[in-house]
Amino acid sequence: MTVRHWSLAGLAFCALMMAVALALQYVVGLEPCPLCIFQRIAVIAAALVFLVAAIHNPRGWGGGVYGLLGLVAVAGGIAVAGRHVWLQSLPADQVPSCGPGLDYMMEVMPMWDVLSRVLSGSGECAAVEGVWLGVTLPQWTLVGFLVLALVPIVLIARGFIRRRRD
Repeated sequence: MTVRHWSLAGLAFCALMMAVALALQYVVGLEPCPLCIFQRIAVIAAALVFLVAAIHNPRGWGGGVYGLLGLVAVAGGIAVAGRHVWLQSLPADQVPSCGPGLDYMMEVMPMWDVLSRVLSGSGECAAVEGVWLGVTLPQWTLVGFLVLALVPIVLIARGFIRRRRD
């Protein structure tokens, strides 16, 4: 398989993840918390890398470069989803208090402060609102990111193999 094939597979998986997220929001009525929004940003960032890689379809080590960029986006998603899962596993007395909404923070705070506050978590991110087959939505998202990580890992491995052959 070429870089284009792997990238299209990654792009399709990102589209599936976003379709599920949007269906949960607009069909089921589950509003995303700030950590959910950052997970969506990570999915979109990975999708953009896979889209450019699919269009470019580089030969040789170029696929490894796209793999590395994709892995950075996916690793960010894994970190945020992992943090979300951790927050939901806290006992009720250890859950951070709810802070201001993400929209408000984006308007009045510098981006670094917004990131810091969101990643430190809030009570709304610790609330378990959706469970399917005994697994919470952030846990499903973490699994999705781990599966998605296979695409950039394959692209990186292909880049190393091609480089060794050349």
